[in-house]
Amino acid sequence: MKKTVTPSRPIAPSKPISKKRLLLFKGMALLLPFLLLSLLEGLLRLFGYGHDLRLFVEDPQQKGFLVMNQYTSEKYFSETENATIGNFEPFQQHKAEGTFRIFVLGESTTIGYPYMHNGSFHRWLQYRLMHTFPDKEFEIINLALTAVNTYTVADFAKQLGTYSPDAVLIYTGHNEYYGALGVGSTGGLAHNPTLIHLLIKLREFRLVQLLNATINGIRKAVSGQKIDLRENLMKRMAADQQIVYGSATYQAGIDQFKANLDDLCRQLSEQHIPVLISNLVSNEKDLKPFISSPGNGPTSAQAQYQQANEAYATGKFAEAKKKYVQAKELDRLRFRAPEAMNQHIREVAARYPGITLVDTKRTFETHSPHGILGQETLLEHVHPNLFGYALLSDAFYEALKTSRLLPNDRTRELSLAELRQRMPITAVDSLKGVYEMMILKEGWPFNVPMPPEEKRPKTVEEQLAGALVVKQISWPDAMNQLMNAYLTQKNFGKALQVAEAQLLEYPYNPVFYDQAAKLCLGLNASEQAITYLKKAFRLEASFERAQPLFITLLKLDRPAEALPYLQYAATHNPSGFSLNELQAFVQQLIAVKNQFAKDTTNVNLSNQLAAGYLKFANATAATKYVDKSLRLDGHNAIALQLKQQIQAIKK
Repeated sequence: MKKTVTPSRPIAPSKPISKKRLLLFKGMALLLPFLLLSLLEGLLRLFGYGHDLRLFVEDPQQKGFLVMNQYTSEKYFSETENATIGNFEPFQQHKAEGTFRIFVLGESTTIGYPYMHNGSFHRWLQYRLMHTFPDKEFEIINLALTAVNTYTVADFAKQLGTYSPDAVLIYTGHNEYYGALGVGSTGGLAHNPTLIHLLIKLREFRLVQLLNATINGIRKAVSGQKIDLRENLMKRMAADQQIVYGSATYQAGIDQFKANLDDLCRQLSEQHIPVLISNLVSNEKDLKPFISSPGNGPTSAQAQYQQANEAYATGKFAEAKKKYVQAKELDRLRFRAPEAMNQHIREVAARYPGITLVDTKRTFETHSPHGILGQETLLEHVHPNLFGYALLSDAFYEALKTSRLLPNDRTRELSLAELRQRMPITAVDSLKGVYEMMILKEGWPFNVPMPPEEKRPKTVEEQLAGALVVKQISWPDAMNQLMNAYLTQKNFGKALQVAEAQLLEYPYNPVFYDQAAKLCLGLNASEQAITYLKKAFRLEASFERAQPLFITLLKLDRPAEALPYLQYAATHNPSGFSLNELQAFVQQLIAVKNQFAKDTTNVNLSNQLAAGYLKFANATAATKYVDKSLRLDGHNAIALQLKQQIQAIKK
């Protein structure tokens, strides 16, 4: 049978795609990978993978306060196991009026290693400012991290403008080669600053964190190598352990330092944020070079060091200084910053408005025999001892004064000698630093054997410091146990030291100021007591704080200062006891004092003041005016009578 073939219809020509639709399709094709990446990033965040790496997060302990994010350092470390954690020093999210806010940036020296806590120079500064300007509020927030360098410092600095800093203090430079992302570190990236800055930014994304963890996991599985956390961080971070003076790697470290420091200072200067940047100090005399070139030629660090020792022994101190510095410059293991970095710090401070040089090096040289830095101020290669940290704080304090950033009234200024005498660094903190240093020096690159343990019972301080070093106890628990031990011994001076240490660590907790004030009153340290009572009252006003304040101020003959606290106590008196008579007396006392200030030879006014104070058994203040009356008129009958009353009260 014949098959009928149906002729096919002609295919209609396709309609050409419009240019708009073509561009739309191309745009969608280009955007699709980014949309997929964004979706994956969102899913990772939704399911809680990775970490938020912002510099600051809300303080979980105090509403309305911010603290440094414990994960923020992960942006800078290729191996997150090496990432370090800084301090958690809270500050108000919205800065209170009249508060002077200081941020501190840097590395291990800046954070106060090996003492930490109140051994850090910023705590010495905090204590000095609190007592020199007791009515001024200072916030000092230390953002330093160990094992970082100017990549981290500069990145932190860029984020500070929105937090209303009144000053930024910087001490950085020793970790430029072996700190995170340094040219000689295990996390270096081929000396490529552009790539490094891009990587720092990309690591904020959870997807990049996932990729980084995956790559590191595969690499470790293939190589079979794992990070040995038993090795000290210095050894884990140092990849290139021989960086020759003047080599390409050596110069790359200096160039990296210059670029980051310039960027940091330029940005803060443009924001009109005052910056105080310190030059660097390191051990010259009492630390031989770590790694020296072979032989005894002019490029041998060991040869230069030996010549320096010989010059020092024969009294040629200028020559010795030069040779010690040259030995440090030639040391191939670059844990001490080259002098070229100090030169650049001087240059950058002169280049940008609002940048002040802090000449710490001169301060240290002034307090070192023959101006040569050694064990008098430093523990090993770069970290100061407690005297050194006091000097570092003094250098910044003087620079703050020179920059006119501090109030002009310094009638209560603590001298450096007074600061060193009063600074509340407990024996536990001091011993903890000693033990930390023993452990550090036992390892690479020092390799100093641990001294034999003494066969004797350990003191309470030694026991707590030892437990603190091996992390068997937290610092707050150690301080609480130390406080209880001192109170049991009735050693109230040492107990005060602990209370002051705690209030520096927790500046927004009024309980520690209360405790310190109570101990001060018991030790007749009235001015210190007033400082702490006022601070506690500003943090949390109460009758219990107002009462000792007005009583102490009246004893010190400061009725005008006492009146506001008396008025507060009168209106917030839980017992209902009337303070009206005392208020009337204080107001009258203020009026008489004002008259007496205009006529200081008026015996009648002087006697009135003495009699007024005696009415409330205030023999201390009354004595002041009776003595004044008798100096004006030794036979004044009223003054003599008042003196007898004072003697009767004292008996």
